[in-house]
Amino acid sequence: MAPVQMKHGACRIDTPSGQVMSKKQDIVRPFAGWTIAEAPRSLLELSMLAMSYPVLTSAPRGDGHPVMVLPGFATNDQMTAILRQFLSRLGYAVHAWDLGWNLDQHTTGENGEHIARRIREIRDKSGSKVSLVGWSLGGVIAREAARRDPADVRQVITLGSPFTGDPSATNLNTLYELLTGNRVADMRHHRRYADGHAVLPVPSSAVYSRSDGITAWQNCVSETDAQTENIEVISSHFGFVTNPAVFHLVAHRLAQAEGEWQPFDYGGPFAACYRKPAEQDRR
Repeated sequence: MAPVQMKHGACRIDTPSGQVMSKKQDIVRPFAGWTIAEAPRSLLELSMLAMSYPVLTSAPRGDGHPVMVLPGFATNDQMTAILRQFLSRLGYAVHAWDLGWNLDQHTTGENGEHIARRIREIRDKSGSKVSLVGWSLGGVIAREAARRDPADVRQVITLGSPFTGDPSATNLNTLYELLTGNRVADMRHHRRYADGHAVLPVPSSAVYSRSDGITAWQNCVSETDAQTENIEVISSHFGFVTNPAVFHLVAHRLAQAEGEWQPFDYGGPFAACYRKPAEQDRR
Protein backbone atom coordinates (compact mmCIF):
# COMPACT_ATOMS: atom_id res chain seq x y z
CA MET A 1 0.00 0.00 0.00
CA ALA A 2 1.44 3.35 -1.02
CA PRO A 3 2.25 5.81 1.75
CA VAL A 4 0.22 8.92 2.38
CA GLN A 5 1.86 11.98 0.88
CA MET A 6 1.11 15.38 2.31
CA LYS A 7 2.15 18.76 1.00
CA HIS A 8 1.83 20.80 4.14
CA GLY A 9 1.90 24.21 2.49
CA ALA A 10 -0.88 23.41 0.04
CA CYS A 11 -2.97 21.24 2.38
CA ARG A 12 -3.10 18.60 -0.33
CA ILE A 13 -3.20 14.96 0.70
CA ASP A 14 -2.87 11.99 -1.65
CA THR A 15 -4.38 8.88 -0.12
CA PRO A 16 -3.37 5.30 -1.00
CA SER A 17 -6.60 4.86 -2.97
CA GLY A 18 -5.61 7.74 -5.21
CA GLN A 19 -8.18 10.12 -3.79
CA VAL A 20 -7.03 13.69 -3.39
CA MET A 21 -8.21 15.77 -0.48
CA SER A 22 -8.94 19.31 -1.57
CA LYS A 23 -7.18 22.51 -0.69
CA LYS A 24 -9.14 24.56 1.82
CA GLN A 25 -9.74 27.32 -0.70
CA ASP A 26 -11.36 24.78 -3.03
CA ILE A 27 -13.91 23.63 -0.45
CA VAL A 28 -17.29 25.35 -0.69
CA ARG A 29 -20.65 25.00 0.98
CA PRO A 30 -23.00 22.36 -0.43
CA PHE A 31 -25.13 23.26 -3.42
CA ALA A 32 -28.31 25.03 -2.24
CA GLY A 33 -30.46 22.50 -4.06
CA TRP A 34 -29.11 19.69 -1.90
CA THR A 35 -29.83 21.74 1.21
CA ILE A 36 -33.43 22.44 0.17
CA ALA A 37 -33.89 18.75 -0.58
CA GLU A 38 -32.66 17.59 2.86
CA ALA A 39 -36.13 17.29 4.43
CA PRO A 40 -37.86 15.34 1.63
CA ARG A 41 -34.80 13.17 1.05
CA SER A 42 -34.52 12.21 4.72
CA LEU A 43 -38.21 11.31 4.79
CA LEU A 44 -37.71 9.16 1.71
CA GLU A 45 -34.73 7.46 3.33
CA LEU A 46 -36.81 6.77 6.43
CA SER A 47 -39.49 5.11 4.33
CA MET A 48 -36.80 3.11 2.52
CA LEU A 49 -35.54 1.96 5.90
CA ALA A 50 -38.95 0.54 6.77
CA MET A 51 -39.17 -1.25 3.42
CA SER A 52 -35.63 -2.59 3.79
CA TYR A 53 -36.18 -4.14 7.20
CA PRO A 54 -36.31 -7.74 5.89
CA VAL A 55 -32.96 -7.20 4.15
CA LEU A 56 -31.35 -5.56 7.18
CA THR A 57 -32.20 -8.55 9.36
CA SER A 58 -29.45 -10.39 7.47
CA ALA A 59 -26.81 -7.85 8.51
CA PRO A 60 -23.80 -9.28 10.38
CA ARG A 61 -24.53 -10.02 14.01
CA GLY A 62 -22.67 -8.27 16.80
CA ASP A 63 -20.38 -9.79 19.41
CA GLY A 64 -21.96 -7.90 22.31
CA HIS A 65 -19.23 -5.31 22.74
CA PRO A 66 -20.29 -1.79 23.82
CA VAL A 67 -21.16 0.80 21.18
CA MET A 68 -21.89 4.44 21.91
CA VAL A 69 -23.74 6.58 19.35
CA LEU A 70 -23.09 10.33 19.41
CA PRO A 71 -25.72 12.73 17.99
CA GLY A 72 -25.10 15.64 15.64
CA PHE A 73 -24.96 19.35 16.35
CA ALA A 74 -28.04 20.80 18.09
CA THR A 75 -29.65 17.37 18.38
CA ASN A 76 -29.85 14.83 21.18
CA ASP A 77 -30.18 11.08 21.66
CA GLN A 78 -33.68 11.04 20.18
CA MET A 79 -32.19 11.61 16.73
CA THR A 80 -30.10 8.44 16.95
CA ALA A 81 -32.79 6.26 18.53
CA ILE A 82 -33.58 4.30 15.36
CA LEU A 83 -29.93 3.55 14.65
CA ARG A 84 -29.34 2.52 18.26
CA GLN A 85 -32.37 0.24 18.22
CA PHE A 86 -31.11 -1.42 15.04
CA LEU A 87 -27.66 -2.03 16.53
CA SER A 88 -29.19 -3.37 19.74
CA ARG A 89 -31.15 -5.94 17.75
CA LEU A 90 -27.90 -7.08 16.17
CA GLY A 91 -26.58 -7.95 19.61
CA TYR A 92 -24.45 -4.97 20.63
CA ALA A 93 -24.52 -3.35 24.07
CA VAL A 94 -25.63 0.01 22.71
CA HIS A 95 -25.37 3.22 24.71
CA ALA A 96 -26.72 6.70 24.14
CA TRP A 97 -24.26 9.42 24.97
CA ASP A 98 -26.58 10.72 27.74
CA LEU A 99 -25.19 14.26 27.63
CA GLY A 100 -28.26 16.07 26.32
CA TRP A 101 -28.20 18.44 23.36
CA ASN A 102 -24.94 18.47 21.43
CA LEU A 103 -23.70 22.05 21.74
CA ASP A 104 -20.05 21.15 21.28
CA GLN A 105 -17.81 22.21 24.18
CA HIS A 106 -20.78 23.34 26.28
CA THR A 107 -21.89 19.69 26.34
CA THR A 108 -18.67 17.69 26.13
CA GLY A 109 -16.52 19.99 28.27
CA GLU A 110 -13.88 22.50 27.24
CA ASN A 111 -11.34 19.69 26.98
CA GLY A 112 -13.76 16.88 26.23
CA GLU A 113 -13.74 15.75 29.84
CA HIS A 114 -17.46 14.89 29.97
CA ILE A 115 -17.38 12.62 26.93
CA ALA A 116 -14.14 11.05 28.15
CA ARG A 117 -15.78 10.26 31.48
CA ARG A 118 -18.81 8.75 29.72
CA ILE A 119 -16.63 6.48 27.58
CA ARG A 120 -14.57 5.41 30.59
CA GLU A 121 -17.76 4.61 32.56
CA ILE A 122 -18.95 2.31 29.78
CA ARG A 123 -15.59 0.60 29.48
CA ASP A 124 -15.20 0.09 33.22
CA LYS A 125 -18.70 -1.39 33.48
CA SER A 126 -18.37 -3.68 30.46
CA GLY A 127 -14.70 -4.54 30.67
CA SER A 128 -14.39 -3.95 26.91
CA LYS A 129 -13.27 -1.15 24.63
CA VAL A 130 -16.07 1.02 23.25
CA SER A 131 -16.82 1.51 19.56
CA LEU A 132 -17.92 5.06 18.76
CA VAL A 133 -20.43 5.86 16.02
CA GLY A 134 -20.76 9.61 15.57
CA TRP A 135 -23.11 11.51 13.28
CA SER A 136 -22.05 14.97 12.08
CA LEU A 137 -20.52 16.91 15.01
CA GLY A 138 -20.86 13.74 17.07
CA GLY A 139 -18.29 12.11 14.80
CA VAL A 140 -15.91 15.04 15.19
CA ILE A 141 -16.13 14.62 18.95
CA ALA A 142 -15.70 10.84 18.65
CA ARG A 143 -12.45 11.26 16.72
CA GLU A 144 -11.11 13.70 19.28
CA ALA A 145 -11.99 11.26 22.07
CA ALA A 146 -10.17 8.43 20.27
CA ARG A 147 -7.03 10.55 19.91
CA ARG A 148 -7.11 11.47 23.58
CA ASP A 149 -7.93 8.04 25.04
CA PRO A 150 -7.18 5.32 22.45
CA ALA A 151 -6.96 2.63 25.12
CA ASP A 152 -10.70 3.01 25.74
CA VAL A 153 -11.83 3.00 22.09
CA ARG A 154 -12.17 -0.04 19.81
CA GLN A 155 -12.98 1.81 16.57
CA VAL A 156 -14.57 5.00 15.27
CA ILE A 157 -17.22 5.35 12.55
CA THR A 158 -18.12 8.88 11.49
CA LEU A 159 -21.24 9.72 9.48
CA GLY A 160 -21.06 12.99 7.56
CA SER A 161 -18.70 14.47 10.15
CA PRO A 162 -16.74 17.64 9.19
CA PHE A 163 -13.57 16.94 11.15
CA THR A 164 -11.13 18.61 8.76
CA GLY A 165 -10.90 21.08 5.88
CA ASP A 166 -12.69 24.43 5.97
CA PRO A 167 -15.09 24.86 8.94
CA SER A 168 -16.95 27.62 7.10
CA ALA A 169 -18.02 25.23 4.33
CA THR A 170 -21.30 24.35 6.01
CA ASN A 171 -24.82 25.73 5.83
CA LEU A 172 -25.22 25.89 9.63
CA ASN A 173 -22.56 28.48 10.43
CA THR A 174 -24.92 31.10 11.86
CA LEU A 175 -26.77 28.61 14.06
CA TYR A 176 -23.51 27.05 15.23
CA GLU A 177 -22.08 30.42 16.25
CA LEU A 178 -25.32 31.40 17.99
CA LEU A 179 -25.60 28.22 20.07
CA THR A 180 -21.93 27.60 20.87
CA GLY A 181 -20.45 31.09 21.02
CA ASN A 182 -17.61 29.94 18.74
CA ARG A 183 -16.67 32.08 15.74
CA VAL A 184 -16.25 29.93 12.66
CA ALA A 185 -13.72 32.35 11.19
CA ASP A 186 -11.49 31.83 14.24
CA MET A 187 -11.60 28.05 13.86
CA ARG A 188 -9.84 27.82 10.50
CA HIS A 189 -6.50 27.20 12.23
CA HIS A 190 -7.96 25.43 15.26
CA ARG A 191 -6.24 22.15 16.10
CA ARG A 192 -9.51 20.30 15.44
CA TYR A 193 -9.34 21.16 11.74
CA ALA A 194 -5.59 21.49 11.32
CA ASP A 195 -4.98 17.95 12.58
CA GLY A 196 -8.38 16.41 11.89
CA HIS A 197 -7.34 14.69 8.65
CA ALA A 198 -4.58 12.67 10.34
CA VAL A 199 -5.22 8.98 10.91
CA LEU A 200 -6.40 7.87 14.33
CA PRO A 201 -4.53 5.43 16.61
CA VAL A 202 -7.56 3.09 16.31
CA PRO A 203 -9.39 1.68 13.25
CA SER A 204 -11.72 4.23 11.69
CA SER A 205 -14.20 4.58 8.85
CA ALA A 206 -15.24 8.02 7.61
CA VAL A 207 -18.57 7.80 5.80
CA TYR A 208 -19.50 10.75 3.60
CA SER A 209 -21.87 11.81 0.83
CA ARG A 210 -21.17 14.12 -2.09
CA SER A 211 -24.86 15.07 -2.02
CA ASP A 212 -24.73 16.10 1.65
CA GLY A 213 -26.84 19.25 1.92
CA ILE A 214 -25.35 20.54 5.18
CA THR A 215 -21.57 20.21 5.09
CA ALA A 216 -19.00 19.96 2.31
CA TRP A 217 -18.07 16.31 1.76
CA GLN A 218 -14.37 17.26 1.51
CA ASN A 219 -14.48 18.14 5.21
CA CYS A 220 -15.50 14.58 6.05
CA VAL A 221 -12.62 12.51 4.68
CA SER A 222 -9.39 11.41 6.30
CA GLU A 223 -5.91 10.33 5.33
CA THR A 224 -5.89 6.55 5.01
CA ASP A 225 -3.63 3.74 6.16
CA ALA A 226 -3.94 0.03 6.94
CA GLN A 227 -6.77 0.63 9.43
CA THR A 228 -8.35 3.84 8.13
CA GLU A 229 -10.81 4.27 5.26
CA ASN A 230 -13.21 6.70 3.61
CA ILE A 231 -16.51 5.34 2.30
CA GLU A 232 -18.80 7.27 -0.02
CA VAL A 233 -22.52 6.59 0.21
CA ILE A 234 -25.53 8.17 -1.46
CA SER A 235 -27.32 9.90 1.41
CA SER A 236 -28.65 13.19 2.67
CA HIS A 237 -27.04 14.61 5.80
CA PHE A 238 -30.01 13.81 8.03
CA GLY A 239 -30.35 10.48 6.25
CA PHE A 240 -27.15 9.24 7.85
CA VAL A 241 -29.28 8.19 10.83
CA THR A 242 -32.17 6.72 8.78
CA ASN A 243 -30.62 5.46 5.53
CA PRO A 244 -30.71 1.63 5.20
CA ALA A 245 -27.46 1.57 3.20
CA VAL A 246 -25.74 3.44 6.03
CA PHE A 247 -27.22 1.07 8.62
CA HIS A 248 -25.91 -1.95 6.68
CA LEU A 249 -22.49 -0.31 6.37
CA VAL A 250 -22.27 0.45 10.09
CA ALA A 251 -23.29 -3.12 10.95
CA HIS A 252 -20.60 -4.45 8.61
CA ARG A 253 -17.90 -2.28 10.21
CA LEU A 254 -18.87 -3.07 13.80
CA ALA A 255 -19.02 -6.83 13.21
CA GLN A 256 -15.28 -7.18 12.69
CA ALA A 257 -13.39 -8.96 15.42
CA GLU A 258 -11.09 -6.77 17.47
CA GLY A 259 -7.62 -6.74 15.96
CA GLU A 260 -8.84 -8.14 12.63
CA TRP A 261 -9.95 -4.97 10.86
CA GLN A 262 -10.39 -5.18 7.07
CA PRO A 263 -11.54 -2.56 4.53
CA PHE A 264 -15.22 -2.30 3.68
CA ASP A 265 -16.67 -4.80 1.21
CA TYR A 266 -18.64 -2.74 -1.32
CA GLY A 267 -20.88 -5.64 -2.31
CA GLY A 268 -24.09 -6.80 -0.70
CA PRO A 269 -27.73 -5.74 -1.03
CA PHE A 270 -26.97 -2.00 -1.00
CA ALA A 271 -23.97 -2.05 -3.34
CA ALA A 272 -25.62 0.46 -5.69
CA CYS A 273 -25.65 3.03 -2.86
CA TYR A 274 -21.87 3.01 -2.38
CA ARG A 275 -19.08 4.38 -4.56
CA LYS A 276 -15.86 2.40 -4.74
CA PRO A 277 -12.57 4.34 -4.65
CA ALA A 278 -11.87 3.55 -8.32
CA GLU A 279 -15.22 5.10 -9.26
CA GLN A 280 -14.47 8.16 -7.15
CA ASP A 281 -11.13 8.65 -8.89
CA ARG A 282 -12.72 8.75 -12.34
CA ARG A 283 -14.90 11.74 -11.43
